[in-house]
Amino acid sequence: MGKPTGFMEHPRRLPERRPVGVRLRDWHEVYEPFPEEEVCNQASRCMDCGIPFCHEGCPLGNLIPEWNDLVWRDDWFAASERLHATNNFPEVTGRLCPAPCEGSCVLGINAEPVTIERIEEEIAERAFAEGWVRPQAPQASTGKSVGIVGSGPSGLACAQQLARAGHSVVVYERAERPGGLMRYGIPEFKMEKHVIDRRLAQLRAEGVEIRCATSVGLPAPGPAGGTAADPEPGEARGMGSACAPGARVLSAEALLAEHDALVLALGSTVPRDLEVPGRGLRGVHFAMEYLKPSNLVREGVLSESPVSAAGKHVVIIGGGDTGADCLGTAHRQGAHSVHQLEIMERPPDERAPGNPWPTWPLVFRTSSAHEEGGERLYSVTASELVDGGDGAVAALRGHQVAMGNVEGRMVFEKVPGSDFELPCELVLLAMGFLGPERRGVVGELGLELDPRGNLSVGSGFETSRSGVFACGDAARGQSLIVWAIAEGRSCASGVDRWLMGETDLPGPIRPGQLALRASQ
Repeated sequence: MGKPTGFMEHPRRLPERRPVGVRLRDWHEVYEPFPEEEVCNQASRCMDCGIPFCHEGCPLGNLIPEWNDLVWRDDWFAASERLHATNNFPEVTGRLCPAPCEGSCVLGINAEPVTIERIEEEIAERAFAEGWVRPQAPQASTGKSVGIVGSGPSGLACAQQLARAGHSVVVYERAERPGGLMRYGIPEFKMEKHVIDRRLAQLRAEGVEIRCATSVGLPAPGPAGGTAADPEPGEARGMGSACAPGARVLSAEALLAEHDALVLALGSTVPRDLEVPGRGLRGVHFAMEYLKPSNLVREGVLSESPVSAAGKHVVIIGGGDTGADCLGTAHRQGAHSVHQLEIMERPPDERAPGNPWPTWPLVFRTSSAHEEGGERLYSVTASELVDGGDGAVAALRGHQVAMGNVEGRMVFEKVPGSDFELPCELVLLAMGFLGPERRGVVGELGLELDPRGNLSVGSGFETSRSGVFACGDAARGQSLIVWAIAEGRSCASGVDRWLMGETDLPGPIRPGQLALRASQ
């Protein structure tokens, strides 16, 4: 695939990032344009490797060597067709996916892997520019109706697949606009929202109806005629803002009666909380309490964010992608300083012996946000948030930790004499998510959960309630956007088979992965 000697002639290259001093003045995406000639050169690096392990690395099973070869041969239309055959939103994964395919690239055994993710984005952008992305209306209607709760990547992928199969599809979204975390969790500098809007136009043209400001699932009745909140950790505070102001509430039971099948693509939205003294002080927020208002400002819904880093000392707890999103946002809001805390050790610069190819490389990475400033601290944890005397946070106290093993379980032990204190007026908790909210639709339908607190589903993505399916982070747990799309596509196949007795819809998840998934 590609040019036989391409990997020897061309080194791995990516487009340049705009200068830090320039990009911090706006919210536009950070990368400069990538010349077409360079894209073709990068595609030519794809080897005739015999067994393309990138297929196994990609949850969608993207036909990577095929569209790399077609780009190198300047057949962009055919490359677009092969790319869209397995991926509903390549313009999104081309920007946001951490590219596990590149970690499995055969060239990566002893050299730098092919720039698969960037080529994917370039193909998708070329397809839109040339007008190749058109609605794919079904040939006939099945007369069946499917309701989908949640408009993130899994819900939208499932909706598009089912609409193309001829079903009537309605997507219910509790926020102001569709897109889920793609819209409200991802800052503009990583993906501008017109990228989502133009794809949504295609879905609507294919017959997908999207009803926003609509929350599904009634709260359970509580004592004395009230409602039983029964919140999970982190659910009582921070998640209410996920609903648009004045959002109407629909009964899940009524919705199930209205549709022939119901798909829950709720996401994993219960944030992991920080149980330390001072947690209740003002100025301590979950990441999504911070990121969503910032994105609403960019969309013109809010004039200013109620949670801003402007002029403040900021501490971000959590070293993952969400923490990096908070970091880049804080830079653009004019934070005085930013520290990002991570309890794990600093990853090595290269693969460790216990992390061989083709597994995902656990190595040190520098995102565009990290390049812009801030300090990362590893092997540390917070022990207390300090009150400044007015009920607002003024400092964070913490200490270094050392990883240990107790009966096969990882533990973190305090390093004596390692205590420290950081001044801060804003603390952002970006420590991951614990599963879907237990109230609302999950509680009303009485759905079973797996041992990790996610919705329990079978190989066909059906939950414990007949006719109710679940996919994406709600069933899998917090994961990658590429997995969300893959599960949405596979769930659509399961729903179509349940409704019609058979299906022609492709499902990218292979039987072995399904067995592994079901056992997790």
